Amino acid sequence: MAKRKVVLTFPPELTEMPITYHLVKDYDLAINILKAKITPGEEGKLVLELSNGDEKRIQAGIDFLKKQGVIVEPVSKEIVFNEPECVHCGSCTAVCRSNALSIAPPEWKLKFDKELCIVCESCVTACPMGIIKVSF
Repeated sequence: MAKRKVVLTFPPELTEMPITYHLVKDYDLAINILKAKITPGEEGKLVLELSNGDEKRIQAGIDFLKKQGVIVEPVSKEIVFNEPECVHCGSCTAVCRSNALSIAPPEWKLKFDKELCIVCESCVTACPMGIIKVSF
C-alpha cells in the first residue's frame, strides 16, 4: 500500500471547501490528519498522510488538490533541523513518539528519519539548543 505525507497550504478562499471529502469520496484515499491549522477566510495548513491506494490514486488526488489551487509539498520540506549546531544531548529523542529522532552507537549522534516524522512538534520544545524547527 502506497503512503505519502504532505503539507497542504490553502489560500483563504479555499478554507471552507470540503477538499478532504473529495480525496476520500472521489479518489478512494484514506486520510490521516497529523496537524491542522485552518481558520475560515485565512490561509490554512494541513499535514496529511495519504494512503489506502496505489501511487497512481495518490498522485491523482494530489493533482486534484493542485488544480483547486492548494499548494502541496512533502512534509520533509517543512522540517528544519540545524545539525551542525546539535550537541546530541538526546532531549528530543525522549519525546519523539514516532521514533523519527534517535541516537545509537557507535557514533552516538542524533539521526533524523523524515519518513517516520509525524510533525507533532514535541521535539521543537524539547530541544534546549532551539535548533529543531517546524515552519508553519
